[in-house]
Amino acid sequence: MAMPWIYAVRFAQILFGLIVVALTAYVISVWGYPWTSYDTVNYLLFLGCWTTFLATPYLLAAPIYMPRLAHRFVIPAVEVVTMIFWFAGFIALGAELPAPVYCRWSACRALQAVTVFGAFEWILFAVTTYFAIMDLKEHRRSGQTAQKTSNNAQLGV
Repeated sequence: MAMPWIYAVRFAQILFGLIVVALTAYVISVWGYPWTSYDTVNYLLFLGCWTTFLATPYLLAAPIYMPRLAHRFVIPAVEVVTMIFWFAGFIALGAELPAPVYCRWSACRALQAVTVFGAFEWILFAVTTYFAIMDLKEHRRSGQTAQKTSNNAQLGV
């Protein structure tokens, strides 16, 4: 039996989230003082934790193990919010970084890698968001058809 493609995408989302957590934690530890870390780096640390420990495990496990918690509107909402978070995060960090010519220390290189992995996360969540929204549309379409059919059957009885 073949594994559905969504499991591979979810695994990649968790892996990239862990990479972002590790790199941003490294940058924060290199800077050493709490008042020297940028808000954008702290935001990406939060976003890596959000993706790795909350959003992706929910999106992966809720439809299988907790179907009542996997409401048809909640899954696309979590996907959309996480996609928007990643878009804002990697764009904000990319805008703050210096040009690659001037980025010669390890923390700066780590932040460049965080920007790239953030862009990959955004792409992965954009793809899964598209399919979640298409699934929601299909569910609504089939629900409307079933409702019309059941109403017509009740009227004829």
